[in-house]
Amino acid sequence: MFTGIVEELGEIVGAETLADAARFTVKGPIVTSDARHGDSIAVNGVCLTVVEVSAEGSFTADVMQETLNRSSLGRLEIGSRVNLERAASLGSRLGGHLVQGHVDGTGRVVSRSPSENWTVVRIAMPTSVAKYVVEKGSITVDGVSLTVSGLGRDSDGDNSHWFEISLIPTTLDLTTLGRAEVGTPVNLEVDVIAKYVERLQTLAAE
Repeated sequence: MFTGIVEELGEIVGAETLADAARFTVKGPIVTSDARHGDSIAVNGVCLTVVEVSAEGSFTADVMQETLNRSSLGRLEIGSRVNLERAASLGSRLGGHLVQGHVDGTGRVVSRSPSENWTVVRIAMPTSVAKYVVEKGSITVDGVSLTVSGLGRDSDGDNSHWFEISLIPTTLDLTTLGRAEVGTPVNLEVDVIAKYVERLQTLAAE
């Protein structure tokens, strides 16, 4: 379980393509300072298991094909910057919201509107994700816990729905969202409570 509060910007320093998986080596001195084999670290919002930790402040993780298909991790290459967060511990502050590290779909940055004190980013999302997103609700974008500031739909199609997030300078400086240009794919995770409510309603109607 995570909170969506990014601890540091990491960097992909190794990438190996396997038959039905990939192996990434990620540089992140902060998240590896106390990491051990088997620990969980969120990489751009995807919960990965630490396989090895190096003395140089990097860790290695294996990513199965299912995860590569359902997230943007398959597009990572050496030099890519990534958002990193260690799993939350009992008793720690919940600065964001409860995040599982299980991607529900990928979105795409469609516009950036900077102003003096913040930047509004609009992200297109698939219909399968849109039904769980509400204005002023929580959403995780590439592992960052954010509040939805606007919702809309442009035209017909699976990615016609969009939502907006308003990013403060700290988020722009300390996460990949500050560098995400128009067209950039992003990992999306909706609030898990919405999915449980839907499931309960479905079962009640049967």
